Amino acid sequence: MTTAKDIMHPGAQWIPRYETLDRAAQMMRDHEVGALPVSDPDNGDRMVGIITDRDIVVKCVASGHDPARMTCADLCEGTPRWIDADADISEALREMEGHQIKRLPVVENKRMIGMISETDIARHLDRGQLAEFVQHVYA
Repeated sequence: MTTAKDIMHPGAQWIPRYETLDRAAQMMRDHEVGALPVSDPDNGDRMVGIITDRDIVVKCVASGHDPARMTCADLCEGTPRWIDADADISEALREMEGHQIKRLPVVENKRMIGMISETDIARHLDRGQLAEFVQHVYA
C-alpha cells in the first residue's frame, strides 16, 4: 500500500496567521513553493488554512490591497483539509478530488510533516487515473 507519507514532499513550511502577505510571498520564493499552510501560534500551531501564490495575486494585489498590510489570516477561508500520513494514496485522491484542491498537507501525530501536490499525485498514477484526477480537480 502506497501511503500519503510515501508520496509527499517532506518538510513543508508553516507561516503564522499574523504574518503579512509580502512575507508569505518571500517565503514561497525562498522555499520554491506555491503554497504555505497557515498556523495559529496562539492555538498550539493549529492549521487554520493554506495561502497560495494565486491567492496573494488575485485576492490582494489585483484587488488593490497592500500585501505589506494584509495578513495571511485575512485570506484564509473555509475548513483546512489534510490527510493522515498513514492514509492510502486513494484517500488522498478522494480528498483532493472531492474538494477540488491541488495541495494537501500530510499530518502525523497532529503535526504537519509534508505536503502532497498534484505533481506528487501524477508521479504515482497511471494515465487513466491521472486523467480522472485532473477532470475532478479542474472541473
